[in-house]
Amino acid sequence: MSEPRTRRLSAGMVGGGAGADIGKTHRYAMRLDDQFELTSGVFGRDRGRSLALAAELGISEDRAYRDYAEMAAAEAARPDGADVVVVATPNDSHFEIARSFLEAGISVVCEKPLTQDSESAAELVRLAAEKGVFLAVPHCYPAYAMVRHAARMVRDGELGTVTFVDVEHASGWASSPLELQGHKQARWRTDPEVAGFPSVVGDLGTHAYHLLRYITGLDADRLSGRLSTLVPGRRVFDHATVEMELTGGVPARLWASMAATGHNHGLRIRVFGDKGSLEWQHEDPHHLTVQDLDGATTVLTHGLGTLSEDATRLTRVGLGHPEGFLEAFANFYRDLADELRARRDGTPLPARELTIATGRDGLIGVQFVEAVAASHHRDCAWVSPGASIQPDAAFAKAGI
Repeated sequence: MSEPRTRRLSAGMVGGGAGADIGKTHRYAMRLDDQFELTSGVFGRDRGRSLALAAELGISEDRAYRDYAEMAAAEAARPDGADVVVVATPNDSHFEIARSFLEAGISVVCEKPLTQDSESAAELVRLAAEKGVFLAVPHCYPAYAMVRHAARMVRDGELGTVTFVDVEHASGWASSPLELQGHKQARWRTDPEVAGFPSVVGDLGTHAYHLLRYITGLDADRLSGRLSTLVPGRRVFDHATVEMELTGGVPARLWASMAATGHNHGLRIRVFGDKGSLEWQHEDPHHLTVQDLDGATTVLTHGLGTLSEDATRLTRVGLGHPEGFLEAFANFYRDLADELRARRDGTPLPARELTIATGRDGLIGVQFVEAVAASHHRDCAWVSPGASIQPDAAFAKAGI
């Protein structure tokens, strides 16, 4: 691992090669605050392309590995090996790759969904605890300063008692059959063997559900889900609506879609309380709209001096200078760096109520996917996330 008491941490990456936007996003974000140096990786199954990207990124050839197993063994054996490895591969490979690095004693950032079933997700959480390493899931939206402030407002009771929550991640990126037109991301995200048949829930619904949990501090006690396929011939579900009953009986609604025609990113949350409400939208992330009982509207802006410490500590350039997606992703890596350095140096871990998603959050996300799928299979019956769900063989093909 990196030298004790130094600022920079050493990072590796599996996946995120040519054509993978998420790989570029991780690499930009980890560099923004000069917290990490990317020193190793496997950037795809094609050895030539992987080596070419590694060279472009300044990674030495001896640390541009043939596969993740070789990388895990070699990095664990090096005195300057990776402090953390990012897993940015399609869903069906997450478990084996993440497990290899955790078993080698290396912390992991694993893209969501953490795995394809809750049993394997729980195994990764258990393994990380056993090895004393950190497992994180890059839900980056709660790393926006105004989302942190929204969470602080709700948790401090400024909206009163929460009465209803409405969240959606409804994107139109796959409103046409891109998978039939050579679109690499669409091809694997619409393959049930890779992305799972409730693909939209794992891909977008988990982000929406985590955002709801993060801001409100509430979990779904039970839910009723319905899955649909809006693009004819598509082999996975691309549209989901979920009714939920949160902690304390609070009603909520979640809508996730990759075929919401004309929508851009489409992530929005509204939280209603008995004293007021708030709304945050990803496409206008530096504003938070708050309304009181009389309907008077206040628009809070990223950088205001009156915001909570949870928000101001993530503000780089001040009022009037909007910060966006890459900055939020960098905030994720800033909090991760604090965690990893404390573990490396034997110093106290950061004591923050509002921080980044861990493996446990990833497990909860996988349980949410399973519960929505089970509910749909049972004609929208109410299901409790985390309950033992053992679908039969027909379940895997239901509705496809």
